[in-house]
Amino acid sequence: MRQNTFYLMAGVTGLVEVGIFWLAVQLRNPFLIMVSFIIGFVFLYVLWRQVSDRKDDERAVYITEKAKSRTLDVFWVIFFALSLGSAVIGFSTPLHIPPPNPALPPDNFRVIVRNVHPDRPFMGYFGLFQLILLFLLILLYLVFRIYYSRKYGDWDSDEE
Repeated sequence: MRQNTFYLMAGVTGLVEVGIFWLAVQLRNPFLIMVSFIIGFVFLYVLWRQVSDRKDDERAVYITEKAKSRTLDVFWVIFFALSLGSAVIGFSTPLHIPPPNPALPPDNFRVIVRNVHPDRPFMGYFGLFQLILLFLLILLYLVFRIYYSRKYGDWDSDEE
């Protein structure tokens, strides 16, 4: 398989994962997306091993190492800052969860807990922060990969 075909399959797999994520939210089943993400990762790993036109020379390995290193350098600072902000949101939002009333069925109790303070942020947004950070990590890696590829000439066509 060619590398461009792999990237096409990775994009399709990503779209399928987004659909499964939506389904998991609708079904309120986090294990659905967790298991499908792991299966998708294994699927892409198996496909990557079948790519025939990969470059594994010293320059490509060096560029990949530099891109990974810089991605982590930038990402941990952003991740830590947003985690601190999420902690402030979490600690500034009082829980005010009333004790369970035996006269109310369990479904009504869930409605009461979620609607105690509708003007306060819902703690489920913490998961969205984590997803945004994950996409930022991938974007940063791509940016650094392109930067170091241009800097160290990975895209030069002066092969002998």
